[in-house]
Amino acid sequence: MRYEYGSLWQGCLFPDPVYYPVYPPPFTTDKLTNPQPVAFFGIKIVKTEAFWKTKSLDQLNPQEWEQLCDGCGRCCQVKLEDEDTGAIYTTSVSCSLFDINTCRCTDYDNRFEKVSDCIDLSLGKVDELSWLPQSCAYRLRHEGKPLADWHPLNSKTAQSVIDAGISIAGQTISEAEVEEERLGDYLQEWPVSEEV
Repeated sequence: MRYEYGSLWQGCLFPDPVYYPVYPPPFTTDKLTNPQPVAFFGIKIVKTEAFWKTKSLDQLNPQEWEQLCDGCGRCCQVKLEDEDTGAIYTTSVSCSLFDINTCRCTDYDNRFEKVSDCIDLSLGKVDELSWLPQSCAYRLRHEGKPLADWHPLNSKTAQSVIDAGISIAGQTISEAEVEEERLGDYLQEWPVSEEV
């Protein structure tokens, strides 16, 4: 949200354009994502574009970076690498910290301490991780592409990720229930949204 002090004083009781900031400023809103400009005591609230449409990955603050995740859960799938070719294969097995119903990490703040091979999806790794789904918001924005309509930032609901067939919620089992030597029995390809 950007505040502009402009020549909005005409007709007001104040003889000179003295700034009288108001907190919090009043504004009308459409689901808090489409604020409408309102003038009040010389403050004009100007509608700005959503960060996921205008900012590149390196311009995002930590909060925006976290919000960009669509919550599909595919980063938390156990993956196998072919030692000869380097090819990556996904499985229907998920991390031991992954809640298979909510598609969320059960100990997000301590995940790196508890899971030694947990990937920290940082700016520098987005280009390196070839297994990131074509639908991944980080991959899309890295390539300068817009987010799909089903992404929660656009749809305003996490249910849209499930409806689009992108979420792995309820479709995996925990690695705690699978012997490591049997992981190859759980190879599975996952669909990609037609919108991506």
